[in-house]
Amino acid sequence: MQFEVTILGSNSAIPAFNRYPSAQILNYHGNHFLIDCGEGTQFRMNTFGVKRGRLDNIFISHLHGDHYFGLIGLLTSFNLNWREHLLNIYGPPELEDIINVHFRHSQTKLRYAIHFHPLHADEPRIVYDDGMLSVETIILEHRLPTTGFLFREKKNLRKIIPEKITEHNIPYEAINGIKRGGDFTTAAGTIIPNSELTLSPPKPSSYAYCSDTIYTESYLEQIKGVDLLYHEATFIEEHAFRAAETFHCTTKEAARIAQKAGAAKLLIGHFSARYEDLDFLLNESREVFSETYIAEEGKTFSVDHHAGVVSKHPVQH
Repeated sequence: MQFEVTILGSNSAIPAFNRYPSAQILNYHGNHFLIDCGEGTQFRMNTFGVKRGRLDNIFISHLHGDHYFGLIGLLTSFNLNWREHLLNIYGPPELEDIINVHFRHSQTKLRYAIHFHPLHADEPRIVYDDGMLSVETIILEHRLPTTGFLFREKKNLRKIIPEKITEHNIPYEAINGIKRGGDFTTAAGTIIPNSELTLSPPKPSSYAYCSDTIYTESYLEQIKGVDLLYHEATFIEEHAFRAAETFHCTTKEAARIAQKAGAAKLLIGHFSARYEDLDFLLNESREVFSETYIAEEGKTFSVDHHAGVVSKHPVQH
């Protein structure tokens, strides 16, 4: 079961030290979801072999440029590459005006349709649901209205043991009810408990993306027990005053959120351009939450409930 996140950009406002602004791809069974689209996102997609044709949903957290300045270029490339199928964009209401202004003044007529979904940073809402995966907004506290995103796999049906179908002569029309937890009554009236007929499904996977925010515990309950948490950690503790001024978090603040939420793993990112060596940020965060990792660009983090969260090293094309 594929549920994995590839980091395309992990820096904050200014690209530096070969780090690009915020952008990630969540791959769910081959369907790609783009989370933020900082400057240079499509270049990183090329570098790390992300296929644009599988991308039908884009989520923008807020309207600071390092989270959406790559969007117009990507939309234009879609058009030049003869995209024809629908693209969904989820973001602040004003983003729709920004997109329309660009294409109106460049006299660009898109070959494909865009369905814009305005997001409101007042309360959490489920904004995407395809029956297998849902996306819910996380309300963050930043200088502009900002939402994070909680990707949560739906709970699967129980798995029926094939041999039991033959053993108990279970008719086809009874299988769905058994998968949903029901017992089976044989023609002779014997009740076969569901626990003897099925296996528990895999635990649903989850990923929380907490973009720019000051330290707040307001969303702890919402992300409780998440498998993988990305949380901004723009500054080290020594620069906590700067984090407060700019409505950002420090390494240890991000770690405390992961610890209090009971997350399995933490990715830290959105690094200030003042830091070239990220090992200090990583070690500082690990003082509070040991299962912290750097959101290294090109690296893919897979949620595997047998092996935990595993990372793959960058593969450049």
